[in-house]
Amino acid sequence: MENLSHEWELLLDKLEQSLGKRPADLDSVLFLMGVQELGKGHQFFTKEQKQDLMHIAICKALSFSGIYELEGIDQDGWPHWKLVQQLPFVNIVEQEKLMKAHVIEYFDKEVFV
Repeated sequence: MENLSHEWELLLDKLEQSLGKRPADLDSVLFLMGVQELGKGHQFFTKEQKQDLMHIAICKALSFSGIYELEGIDQDGWPHWKLVQQLPFVNIVEQEKLMKAHVIEYFDKEVFV
């Protein structure tokens, strides 16, 4: 857990250097990840689109465990994911640890390369 906390703080530091502002929490980082995955850059998003972006990020993160896989991209350029394996039953603390670990992996493998 201590290593995960350290890695998470390092990721937040990198994002702060990149963006000029430190993300407040996991949800903020998931939103950034969703925008990155959508690939359309900075723009105005409706509340529903912001929720969709976070869903995209969660699916992308959980794809590292084989829980989701990319189904395709729709005509508007939005990725769609399908659940291929049930989420392991874990409590909220364990879910957050799993998400943070995969978010760190995502940024290490696909953004800060």
